[in-house]
Amino acid sequence: MTTGEPDKVVPLRGRAPIRQTIVIRSDIEHTFTVFTRDIGRWWPTQPFSLGTGKVVDVRLDGRPGGRVYELWADGTEVDWGEILVWEPPARFAMTWTTLPVVTEVELHFRALGPAVTRVELEHRGWDRLSTEQLAAVVDMSAQYGGYEGGWTRILAELRTAAETIEESA
Repeated sequence: MTTGEPDKVVPLRGRAPIRQTIVIRSDIEHTFTVFTRDIGRWWPTQPFSLGTGKVVDVRLDGRPGGRVYELWADGTEVDWGEILVWEPPARFAMTWTTLPVVTEVELHFRALGPAVTRVELEHRGWDRLSTEQLAAVVDMSAQYGGYEGGWTRILAELRTAAETIEESA
């Protein structure tokens, strides 16, 4: 599987977590590295960023408490969140601060074989949004299939990147 949809998508129903799983033909270390160190090479900043056309890079500081942020052409840095869990190559979690309230995104990387990795994503904390906030987020994100559709595309981009970006020292 090199393109297409993630293998499992559970839609957002009210305030339940978004959960998605994708299988990637890449070893666990490389997949984790592509997600973290190489995120600026593959993350689809249009439309999945705050600065869209102004964004020149996406970066993260690989450590608990590190920042996840986008960098604009004019040097502006806009935070997406803070790293909560940094356990290479198995687990990554961060706060997600681009919503009206802070939510969390967690990824588990599981080796299924020497060159196959399952990535499990959970975006939780939707219960922290008021009814009005949730409705606004759903309306705002409807153009790209909501957060479920957004994570579907992002995981597909990760798969493509992990399967095509060469290992580097």
